[in-house]
Amino acid sequence: MIWTLMIIAGIITFLMRYSLIAIIKPESLSVTTKKVLTYVPSAVFPAIIFPAVFLNKNQSLQFNTYEVYAFILALIVGYFTKNTILTIATGLVSYWFLSYIL
Repeated sequence: MIWTLMIIAGIITFLMRYSLIAIIKPESLSVTTKKVLTYVPSAVFPAIIFPAVFLNKNQSLQFNTYEVYAFILALIVGYFTKNTILTIATGLVSYWFLSYIL
C-alpha cells in the first residue's frame, strides 16, 4: 500500500513539473531568459549540498567532520580532472573510508 502511494505521488509530482517544462517552447524565450536559466543548476546544487556537508544534527555549522574532508577531496579532484564520475567516486570512497576510520 505504501509503495503504491509513493509511486502515485512520484508520478503526480513528475507530471506537474514536466507539464510546465513541456508547455514552454524554447523559441519563445528571450536570449536574456535563456542566459539566466543557465545559472539555475549552479544556484540549486550548493543549496542541496551545503546542509548535508556542513550542518550537524543540531543544524549548527561543523567543519571538522569526515563529510567535510570527503567534500574537499572530491572538490579538488573535480577541479583538476573535470571528470564528474571520478569526482563522485572520489567523494563516495573517501566518505566511506573516513567514516570507517573515524
